[in-house]
Amino acid sequence: MLETIDKLLDSACGFLWGYVLIFALLGTHLYLTFLLRFPQRHFLTGLRLYFGGKGEGQISQFSSLMVSLAANVGTGNIVGVAVAVTTGGPGAVFWCMVTGVLGMATRYAESLLAIRYRVRDEKGNIIGGPMYAIEKGLKCKWLAVVFAVVTTIAAFGIGNLTQANAVSQVLSASALQVPSWITGGVMVVLIGAVLLGGLQGIARVCSTLVPTMAVIYVVGCIVILVANSDFVWPAVCRIVDSAFNPQAAAGGFIGSTIMLALQQGVRRGLFSNEAGLGSSPIVSAPSQTPNTVQHALVASTGPFWDTVVICSLTGITLTTCILAHDHISTSDGEMLTYASFATLGGFGSTMLTISLAAFVVSTVLGWSYFGERALEYLGGRRLIYPYRVLWVAVTFIGCVIPKSSIVWNFADLANGLMALPNLICMVGLSGVLVAETRKYLWEKRLYEVDESLLSEKKEEKTEKI
Repeated sequence: MLETIDKLLDSACGFLWGYVLIFALLGTHLYLTFLLRFPQRHFLTGLRLYFGGKGEGQISQFSSLMVSLAANVGTGNIVGVAVAVTTGGPGAVFWCMVTGVLGMATRYAESLLAIRYRVRDEKGNIIGGPMYAIEKGLKCKWLAVVFAVVTTIAAFGIGNLTQANAVSQVLSASALQVPSWITGGVMVVLIGAVLLGGLQGIARVCSTLVPTMAVIYVVGCIVILVANSDFVWPAVCRIVDSAFNPQAAAGGFIGSTIMLALQQGVRRGLFSNEAGLGSSPIVSAPSQTPNTVQHALVASTGPFWDTVVICSLTGITLTTCILAHDHISTSDGEMLTYASFATLGGFGSTMLTISLAAFVVSTVLGWSYFGERALEYLGGRRLIYPYRVLWVAVTFIGCVIPKSSIVWNFADLANGLMALPNLICMVGLSGVLVAETRKYLWEKRLYEVDESLLSEKKEEKTEKI
């Protein structure tokens, strides 16, 4: 039964992630990059705004970014990149990085729209996301419903099952040999406790956890690169060459084509930074910002940290280790990163285990919020508590499920289905994007307060819990 489900999901992913979706995603990235005059060049401005932003909202701009990064930085940066390298060759790392750079423009655009069309619920909470932009901006209710439905389902894949399954696999294979049911039990307690605090609780945990876990992981990668310094430059050359030339099976790598490298790189790039997916704008909506563009610039820095820095560093580290150590097998992508860190002995294995566990907890927390907001759009706040109970239960299931490829195929399929309505929304509202960007960025009015934001006290009727 599991084999049949796995094959069906794999076939569906192959169809969805064929030429159409890949070029739709990259095409939108490029279109928005040129349309908005390369918003990536304002990266330093986005950094300066991290702790600024005085406006109406529930959480600071920095906290909003941290929750977004918490949801983005997860197994996609560790296990996902490893899967891309083993299936698409080292060239996939290059295309993953390109997706991150171009994705900065898309993240800017979708976050701007989330602020522009955000609303209040009955309790006065500020909520938003692509479903509201599609309904209020595009005037297309049915497409907004489609996005919300797919997001509610996708949250269990990209933000729950894959994360829990990956950390369970690593802990089980580590020197600790932690049984999957124990991992599941600990995850249930941790996730359940934080969810009780709502968005503020998630923001507090993520604002501390995300920077800490990122530093620990980056230090681990740097130590590995220093230990194998003679192979770092050959690894970089191999990554670039493989991105533009078909590769025969050699040097520990499987054979791959240019299209396969491109496909895997873009797929894992989207899984990692989620630019264009429509998830991160959901947490952009409640950000304290004076206008749409200021927070959009802050949000646009996310794909840089997530993909350009962490994913690229992971890819270079893995490729270096494969070239330096003949015993490292590329047959099992999900354990490749663990094998690479294990070359440092117990220190490396422990560091990866801690990093992955922290990544997973933060991602599951961030995506729980995305799923809640999508569900609230569909049926009101009365569904949130049952959803949280189901969310915690699925976390446990993800830890103990035996066939991890089913989880990854399900996540990839859900990702693609989420991206399509969001890409349509951004292209359809390109006039709004240009108008807002011209007013606040091109005309240098970045600190001007937009009094029209949330001028209406309540626009969405939802039921109290």
